[in-house]
Amino acid sequence: MRKRDPLNEAMERLEKAVPRRLQPAVHWMHSPRSRPVRIPLGVVCIVASFFWFLPIIGVELFPIGLLLIAHDVPFLRRPAGRLAIWLLDHFERLQQAWHRHWAARAGR
Repeated sequence: MRKRDPLNEAMERLEKAVPRRLQPAVHWMHSPRSRPVRIPLGVVCIVASFFWFLPIIGVELFPIGLLLIAHDVPFLRRPAGRLAIWLLDHFERLQQAWHRHWAARAGR
């Protein structure tokens, strides 16, 4: 039995986690057809993340850029996939806590 690629698992989970209107874009970025766009966009995101102190641009662009580039750089696939899975796990826990908080407030 072969181990599952963490990057593929992360992209599948990310596709389910984003709003419906963004799911086609995430799916397209994961496809081989998007390679000419994926690499330059990934580099732009990583460079832009270094200007996190400016309005609108944030440090969250770094993992996005890393995910985009990791598709085409084999040695980045595993670490980027693991990072994305870790971030998605924490995001899901935060979402659950948020929903519990608001459900408890609604029940008062």
